[in-house]
Formats: sequence, C-alpha cells, structure tokens
Amino acid sequence: MRLSHRDEDGARLAALLWEFGPGWRAISSAMVGGGIGPVAWLLNAQVVAGYSRMDPVDHLLELAPPGPGVGMLTAASVDHFTRARDGGAEVVATVGLRVPTWAAAPEGAADPELAPVFLPGTINIAVAVPVAMSDAALVNAVMTVTEAKTQALLEAGFPCTGTASDAVCVAAPDRVPGAPGGPEELFGGPRSTWGARIARAVHTAVRQGARRWAERDTSAT
Repeated sequence: MRLSHRDEDGARLAALLWEFGPGWRAISSAMVGGGIGPVAWLLNAQVVAGYSRMDPVDHLLELAPPGPGVGMLTAASVDHFTRARDGGAEVVATVGLRVPTWAAAPEGAADPELAPVFLPGTINIAVAVPVAMSDAALVNAVMTVTEAKTQALLEAGFPCTGTASDAVCVAAPDRVPGAPGGPEELFGGPRSTWGARIARAVHTAVRQGARRWAERDTSAT
C-alpha cells in the first residue's frame, strides 16, 4: 500500500494505492471498477471539498495505474486513513462526516450531499481477505461492511448510517483449482468466519476514523 501526494486545484491532495497484483477479484460500488470483476489495484484519491469536475471517471483513470482496478474519490483527508486487521482480514478506511445521513430519509428532505450526485464519497472502505469468496459471499460481505460501519458510527456518537455517497470494495483472491487454501467461502455474513473478521476490522477502522473526525471538528470550534 502506497500513500502519495499531488498538487491539484490549489491544494495538496493525497491518494492511497493498494496493489494486489494478479489473481484477485473484487466487488465494489465505486465509479471505476464497480460490480464484481478482476482487480489488480484499488485507488482512493482525495479531491477538494468543492469538487466540480463533470468527468470523475476520467479523472480517476488519469490517476490510476494500468490494468483492471477499483477507483474511489473522497473529500475526506486521505492522509488520515485508518487501518485495522483481524484474523487475516485487512481494512483501510477514510472517514469524513461533513454531512452525516440516515439511509431512510423522508422523501424530499433537503440533503446537500445529494447535489450533484457525483459528489465524492466521504466514507470509503476497502477490505481484503486472503481467501476466495463466491459471488454471494462477496455480496454478503458488502452488507456486513455496511452494518459494521453503521454500528461504529452510532457508537462514536454520530446519529447516522453513513453519508449519501459512501463507497465500498471487498477484494479476495480468485479461486484456482488445486491451489492452497481450499474451496471458496460461501458465506460473508457477520457470523461466518470471514464475515466476522471483516466486521470487527471495519468496526475498528471506522470507529477510529469517526473519533478522529469528531476531535478535529471540536478543535476547530
């Protein structure tokens, strides 16, 4: 994993590149590499708070290495990323809570996070596990990540389920017949072996990031 910096839009911005190499695949909600497919890298790039580019996908691809990968944007400080591990599951999160949001908000409720719709996400979570997972297990793992994120936010004192533009990625090795490690995992829920490890690592990383955000917010007032 490599942290780098660039000067853009009058600011010094950070980007975190996680390189997996060949033989990995991921499930993601990101603009670049979304869905389920092969992945060699994951890029979480910081942009300015007033980001207004109309071509975020092209922007991400300008910053990313070649080959298949997942690209996320965030207005949160990537320099302040948090990291947690649990039993082989590894999580990296960038947490910004400028506009905390409930998932089920009343219809028509004003929410500045929703305009424009391509505004960069403020809580980005990347997960890697060392075992192959079925498609269903990957979907279940995304649910587990979201549940653990929400638990961490509530425990940290933020009355929200996240923000309106959060992004997530879960990466795992491809299943290779005859390779060490056995068959692919069929479950990714919070009480499965790997789902539980993912949940604990996500909870730790997001809670730490939320507390940092709260401390920064308090010190600024």
